[in-house]
Amino acid sequence: MTDNGEIIAQPVIQLRELGLAAAGAAAVRAAARLGLADALGDEPAGAAELARAVNADPDTLQRLLRALACYGVFAEQPDGRYVHTGASRLLREDTPRSLKDMVLWGTEPWTWELWGHLDEAVRTGKAVFPELHGMDFFDHLHAHSPESAAVFDRAMTQSSRLSALALADRLDLGGVGTVVDIAGGQGHVLATLLERNPGLRGTLLDLPEVVSGADARLRPGGALAGRATLLGGDCRREIPVQADVYLLKNILEWDDESTVLTLRNVVRAAAPGSRVIVVENLVDGSPELRFTRGWTSCCCSTSAAASTPGPAWSR
Repeated sequence: MTDNGEIIAQPVIQLRELGLAAAGAAAVRAAARLGLADALGDEPAGAAELARAVNADPDTLQRLLRALACYGVFAEQPDGRYVHTGASRLLREDTPRSLKDMVLWGTEPWTWELWGHLDEAVRTGKAVFPELHGMDFFDHLHAHSPESAAVFDRAMTQSSRLSALALADRLDLGGVGTVVDIAGGQGHVLATLLERNPGLRGTLLDLPEVVSGADARLRPGGALAGRATLLGGDCRREIPVQADVYLLKNILEWDDESTVLTLRNVVRAAAPGSRVIVVENLVDGSPELRFTRGWTSCCCSTSAAASTPGPAWSR
């Protein structure tokens, strides 16, 4: 092939793969829902053996496995059997850094519906989710999609576990007496901060149905219960807590109205000298940040807001 031919061919391949990228996402979702990664142990296994383990059709499962192998999720050996890769192990439930629920959350049925309306969100600058469902995303999620809400809660739990240790390593809370984790999910970040800082007391604020499933370390009888308060509520309506530090993690990616309401409530609740710590993914223009940019597009469709470029917030 000529040099010109190679230059022409690469964009064709690139765009063709982007156009069919949903097939890759669907394949990973199918693997997660079938429990393929859990069924495959440390020894190689063929499609027929795995099909018996997950109650699937062997021929169709073989096609799925080969598709996944193209993306580096599982690897096919010369004898036709499959082994784990680093990516496929992250789909196992017993892996400490498992991303199974994050994968499921990013491929929930509502996401496919929204992607088809992304151009509308771009044209209008408005969220399409309320137009499709008659209410905002989070209200609909908890009122009408309990299974998807459960996936969301588990995904946020995984995300929090992955970031909790890193945040605790970097956050200096010396001299701080109290902290409140705003919309802190099940409280994994708060629990880690309390473990690292024995003199610290903390409050977890989130919706009642979320707080009811809080980290066992924070619940009555848990190792940290004596220093933790579990508070059910909506931070967009009220933050009835005074603290030395207010922690907001992945809040600014909400729609502007919800973000502003939350920040105003923090201002109302905070005493002079209190600190606000914001933890977010910044869209800084790096081409490597595909996850952040992809999530930005999803947020545009759900809530008409997204992770905001650093310069915009600096203004």
